[in-house]
Amino acid sequence: MNTGTPAPFARNVVGFARGLRRAGLPIGSGRILEALRAIEHLDLSRREDLYWGLASVLIDRHAQMEIFDIAFRLFWEQMPLMATAPAARPDEGVAAQAQELAQRVAQAFALTPARRDEPLAEESGARGDATHTASQREQLGQMDFQSMSIEQMREARQMLAQLRLPIPQVRTRRSQPDPRGTRVDLRATLRASLRGQSDLLPLQRRAPRRRQPPLVVLCDISGSMHRYAQMLLLFLHAISSDRQRTQVFVFGTHLTNITRALRHRDVDAALAAVARGVTDWGGGTRIGACLHEFNQRWSRRVLGQNAVALLISDGLERDRIDVLSQAMERLHKSCAKLIWLNPLLRYEQFQPLAQGVRAMLPHTDEFRAAHNIRSLTDLAKALTTAVARR
Repeated sequence: MNTGTPAPFARNVVGFARGLRRAGLPIGSGRILEALRAIEHLDLSRREDLYWGLASVLIDRHAQMEIFDIAFRLFWEQMPLMATAPAARPDEGVAAQAQELAQRVAQAFALTPARRDEPLAEESGARGDATHTASQREQLGQMDFQSMSIEQMREARQMLAQLRLPIPQVRTRRSQPDPRGTRVDLRATLRASLRGQSDLLPLQRRAPRRRQPPLVVLCDISGSMHRYAQMLLLFLHAISSDRQRTQVFVFGTHLTNITRALRHRDVDAALAAVARGVTDWGGGTRIGACLHEFNQRWSRRVLGQNAVALLISDGLERDRIDVLSQAMERLHKSCAKLIWLNPLLRYEQFQPLAQGVRAMLPHTDEFRAAHNIRSLTDLAKALTTAVARR
């Protein structure tokens, strides 16, 4: 039992937790304090005790275990290897994805002054100068989310927070008072005549009311969409904060409404609320079943009044294709315009060979890429054209 934790070791624990946060795990100051309290009750000479002690307080999901394992081996590499530590499981993903994950974790911990006796620098100081020239921002805007480093993802996050979708207002069936309107309001005209003493009868007019149409977003968060879904959620938070009539759903093996979670003004609080409410993040894919559930439960509530629907998915369906085709047809008929955003369009040689992609394409109005900031910026032009033609 450890009766006292050396100050350098405690600083290393803080650096390890901060590195995990840079690698993408939701670790706040509270968990760091819990980790410091936990190591006071651990035998620091046993790497196994340190491993599981820190894991018990710093992670809360099985999907985070792979990142934690890679980070632990990288950060505490000077300690002897333990025989009982869980090893990487190559059967859980493609070897290239495992190598990419290890590279991202290494980049995150390259910013952490690990195993040093001097106090850790403030996290804000490790970020460097965030000011970009126009050419640098242009290069970052064209970079694939999948190939971004930790630092580039941080800068991309700031750019995504500034994106907006300027969808023009559309004409509705309701009307409002307008002196230049073409329709005479008889009721208002009679009320106005009772108040005046003139022999002339002033005509009151009305015009159709105009307002922004609803925007409904369906985002795929399955394993093949994991990296893109993380960045797209930042984009969805930005447009949800800017627009009141926005509904956001995510789906993997089942459908989840995250509209209320994204209404937090603070993006970190919003993403934390999404993480608590979504249980199938990075799992399997059942696009047809999830779209069918949306059509049955939510379609009539949110797809009225010329709603525009955004479907964000790679179209790699693992369930019944006939169910997917029927669900897409129903979704297409329920909204004014259906735009499909697919990260696979980043490949110039992309062809719709997958059965899921071929089943979905006939029921979409627009088929666009969604793999970098530039593609999301171009999306605003597509939505503007979609509404302006009405």
